[in-house]
Amino acid sequence: MLRFLAGAAACFLLLTGAFLFWQSRAAQTPLLPEAPPARAASSLATNPLEAPEATAKSREEKRFSRADKDKNGRIEREELLTSRRKAFAKLDSNGNGALSFDEWAAKTIGKFSGADKDRSGWLDAAEYATTAPPPPKKKRCSC
Repeated sequence: MLRFLAGAAACFLLLTGAFLFWQSRAAQTPLLPEAPPARAASSLATNPLEAPEATAKSREEKRFSRADKDKNGRIEREELLTSRRKAFAKLDSNGNGALSFDEWAAKTIGKFSGADKDRSGWLDAAEYATTAPPPPKKKRCSC
C-alpha cells in the first residue's frame, strides 16, 4: 500500500512539474493594448480656468468665533459659560439657583405623563413606542 501511495505522489509531482514548465514557456502577451499618445488640449490652453478663491473658515475657526462673543480674539470664562447658564436657567423652574431632581427630570416626567394615556402609572409597549424620538430627517439631494 505504501508503494502505491508513493507511486501516485511521484506521478502527481511529475505532472505538476511538466505543467509548470509548459506554462513558463508560453508566449507572454500583454493583457491590454498600448495606450495612444496623449495630446495637448487646445481649448484649455487658450482659455485657462480661474481657480475660485477659498475664504471658508475651518470648522475649529467657526467654533471659536461662536464662543468668542465680544470678538476680541480670546475666550474668557464667562463667554464659555454663557450657554451653560442659559441651559441651567431653563431647567431651574422656580429660580432659586439650585436644581432639584424634579426640575432636572421635568422633561422626562412630562413625556411619561403624556404617554401614559390610561393613567395607570406604567407604560405598555404601545404607550412606550410613542416616547421614541422622531427619526432624523434625511438630507435631500439638490441634484
